[in-house]
Amino acid sequence: MNHYTRIVVADHGSVEVLNKVQEAIPEPKSGQVRVKILAAGVGYADIMAQHGGYPLAPKLPFTPGYDLVGIVDKCSADAVGVEEGQYVAALNPEFGCYSEYVCVRPELLLPVPEELDPAEVVSLILNYLTAHCILHKKARVKSGEIVLIHAAAGGVGTALLQLGGLLELKMYGTASATKHSTVREYGGVPIDYKSEDFLEYIRKEVPEGVDAAFDPIGGRNLRRSYKAVRKGGRVVSYGFAGDKYGGMKQMTFGVLQMAALNCWPDGKRVSLCATPGEAKKHNVWYRETLAELINMLAKRQIKPVIGARVPLVEVKHAHRMLEQGKVTGKVVLVCES
Repeated sequence: MNHYTRIVVADHGSVEVLNKVQEAIPEPKSGQVRVKILAAGVGYADIMAQHGGYPLAPKLPFTPGYDLVGIVDKCSADAVGVEEGQYVAALNPEFGCYSEYVCVRPELLLPVPEELDPAEVVSLILNYLTAHCILHKKARVKSGEIVLIHAAAGGVGTALLQLGGLLELKMYGTASATKHSTVREYGGVPIDYKSEDFLEYIRKEVPEGVDAAFDPIGGRNLRRSYKAVRKGGRVVSYGFAGDKYGGMKQMTFGVLQMAALNCWPDGKRVSLCATPGEAKKHNVWYRETLAELINMLAKRQIKPVIGARVPLVEVKHAHRMLEQGKVTGKVVLVCES
């Protein structure tokens, strides 16, 4: 019997809870296709889920991972729209991509030119979809506007810088000093959040405030991001990680905080970007936008920043790098089978 490897989180805690499990290769159910995964993305949601701080994660035990690139390996009799052997990409809103195989619905799959690097393509899926949603669907930015990007050297941050550069935005980005060269490379003005007060920095540089701010942290940081925005400006929250690994309390407070800020009579608007939910509810938007991003990659209009390519079986190392903040851009898990 053929077996495959997937990563399972059976309890919450340190990277030691990431366990390698070997099982029989799954058969696609009705309306599903089986994908042999070539590359899977690692996101901060996966780190939070490992620690028990991501309320949207499946119940224990679960396999992390929202994004994949692979080859269609087998189709159920009633699956339509894809063919066996097709090179595909997908965001799986149910998690499960830290694996050599996964069964998903065909409407989640987008065709990918075979000449593209799987690691680059998988870097588009969650990160660039999120950045695109923030810029175009939530903040509705216009060419020449001024924006503040937090965690600007991370996976979503570098995507925001690249897509924002194509819009000719003036961009300020918070990052640790060692990552300032990356922020500059992609057109941003770096702010060292460890030694500088970003709010004071923005008030000196842009006294009237930036047009929009993008915040994955929440809490006090979100309130200060709100203060950095001009009257009538926009704030987009895309996470409530806080100082550590989030949690239900952090998320609940974040939603309530957003509602309170939206009641303030200064014309500012605060919105939430939760990409897996957007993709699940708005399949047409998801497919059109991801297809657009794949086309932009094929034309080399964008180039994802890959911080590390790590074998699937070394997943603990991948998570440890993100926990320690030692990586720039996207961490990608590579399946070698």
